[in-house]
Parts: sequence; structure tokens; C-alpha cells
Amino acid sequence: RYYYKQEEKMRLLTCLAGLALAVPSALAGEITPAPNPALNPNFDIVRASVKFADGMLKFEIDVSGAAGATTPEPTGQMLGSAVHAYVWPTSLDSSAAGFSSGEGILALAVTAHPDFDDTPKYDENGDGKPDNDGAGWHSHWVVLAKDEACKAGLKVKDVAPGAEVNLPASAPGVPLLLDSPDARPVASGASLSVSLPAPKGAEAMKFDGVTSALQVNTEMKAPLLCVSEVFKIASGDLSLPGTVDAK
Repeated sequence: RYYYKQEEKMRLLTCLAGLALAVPSALAGEITPAPNPALNPNFDIVRASVKFADGMLKFEIDVSGAAGATTPEPTGQMLGSAVHAYVWPTSLDSSAAGFSSGEGILALAVTAHPDFDDTPKYDENGDGKPDNDGAGWHSHWVVLAKDEACKAGLKVKDVAPGAEVNLPASAPGVPLLLDSPDARPVASGASLSVSLPAPKGAEAMKFDGVTSALQVNTEMKAPLLCVSEVFKIASGDLSLPGTVDAK
């Protein structure tokens, strides 16, 4: 199995940083970029933070518009369809979320995609059907990796056929380093937040905030899920300046 060295991880971070649309300021703890009127306000991050209390992490993003108000247009099929995401890349090793160690950049993502459901163990919309919930905002731990075949140069890392990899118990069974914990996001006005059990070492992690679009491959092959566009990076350079508020 290939393990990312520190210089490769830095190249991944640099790849995302090159897509930044604005260079905001960062404060200790949370990250507070200036609004960018050129962006869709629903993806225009003005604050990103992570808080720790009682064994739980609370991830938060505020935007200049309405958080979660913009979702992809349905296409009627999974292949080729779009995903919208609010993402917190972290400094945690991928093993912190139950994947194999050294796999890439571990990030918490809140996503919406009306054409498929990748949380089949949970019934987020409460209609008694666990396999039709993708259109609503839901949470994932994902591992990001570099791939020049993707428009934005990054993907959710694929699992090769027959590869032996560690996956969390709540992984949905797709060939990606992606987990689907039962962590329900809350969108209220300009704010979106999600709370879930803190992985080991999370109190000391660094983080950033990103809004982005992803796209499923038109074929069932790698790269299966590419980052197609980065709307905004909270730090401007993906330097992970955010620190966890553990007060």
C-alpha cells in the first residue's frame, strides 16, 4: 500500500491552495475570511471553526448567504452527477477516522447530491426508506488524494479492486475512502454545523474550511469522485490555521 510522505501531503495542500478565490485573514482558533461578493453567497465562507466539549467535536461554517440553500440539480442517475460540499480538511491522520494510516488528507464533509444515497444505514429524511436520502445534507469522513485526471486536481481516494484497506464500520460500501457516520448537520440561516464523536487526538488538530463541488465519473471507474470546483478556501492558502476551541 502507498503511504503519503509529508512532502506529498504538502503537495496536495498546495494543489487546493492554488484554487483559492480570495486571500482572507485568519484569527487564532476560528478562521474569519472577508466576504467575496463575486461568489455565490451560500458558499462564501466568512467563518470556520471547530469546538471540542464532552468528547464531541462541533464543526461550524458560516457563509455570507444561506448555508445549505444551494444544492445540485438532479440528473436522474448517479454516474456523471454533481455533489455540493462544505468541508473541513484536518491535520489528523486518516487512521483517526478508521481508515488505514497515511492515506491522504482526512476531512469532514457535509454534502448533498440528489441522484444517489451513500448513507444506506440511516434514514435521514424519516420516511422509512434508508436508501433515498442523498438530496439532504449529510456527513462524511473522507480521504482526499491528488489526481490530475480531476478538473481541480483532487479526488476522494478510490479503493482499488481487491485492495486490502481499513474502513470504518459505518462505511457505505462504495469503492472510496469514505465513511458515513450518523451525524446530522444543522443548517440555520447563515450557519451550518455538525457534531460527532471526537477521534483520538482531535483536540490538538489543525483545520481549514472549504466549499466545493464534486462530480461522479461518467463510468464506474477511478477516479470515481473528483473535486470539480473549489468555491472558497477559508484560509486562502489551505494552511490549516484553525485550532480547536477546547474551552
